[in-house]
Amino acid sequence: MPRAKNTYHHGDLRAACVSAARELLEEDGGAALSLRAVAKRAGVSATAPYRHFADRDALVSAVAAEGYRELAEHLARAHPFPETPDDLAEIAIAYVHFALEHPALFRAMFAEPCDPAHEERAAATAAIRAYVHGLVRAVFPEAEPEALSTAVWSLVHGLAFLHLDGKLDATDPEEISERIRSTVRAMLTAGAAVERG
Repeated sequence: MPRAKNTYHHGDLRAACVSAARELLEEDGGAALSLRAVAKRAGVSATAPYRHFADRDALVSAVAAEGYRELAEHLARAHPFPETPDDLAEIAIAYVHFALEHPALFRAMFAEPCDPAHEERAAATAAIRAYVHGLVRAVFPEAEPEALSTAVWSLVHGLAFLHLDGKLDATDPEEISERIRSTVRAMLTAGAAVERG
């Protein structure tokens, strides 16, 4: 308790609440997350989180925004300057592995109710969308980037949730990587064949 209270007195209540929320999400999933539970975990009064978050949705939006920033960094580390379809596949693999390494955070980012007007979350989501758009443009300069970036993100995101939800086996990281690599290649090959046809 003293750690969080000291954090609060140093003006870091918001960060302490976000950290507590992430801990609760990882332990119990979204059902256990409330401002009251976050306050208790952070060691502050039950009303303290309301200084930064109007409600649970605003708190989840702040957690999600943090997750989007971490995802963007993770993808950039996977391949900083993608130029080929194989580079794109490696980034897809990184995306799915991020989801599997941070399942509660990933669900908070994409499946939890949120505050649609939350500026930080909207900006973080827009940054990911722009990243995917730029990635597709770099790898496929002749393609229509909006449609292809939506297709690529939808495919990879679907693969992430199929693994998370146990519809695809997620026990072997190498097998997961190969499955994603071959799926992305199959989609891109089929797309190229359709364009030529």
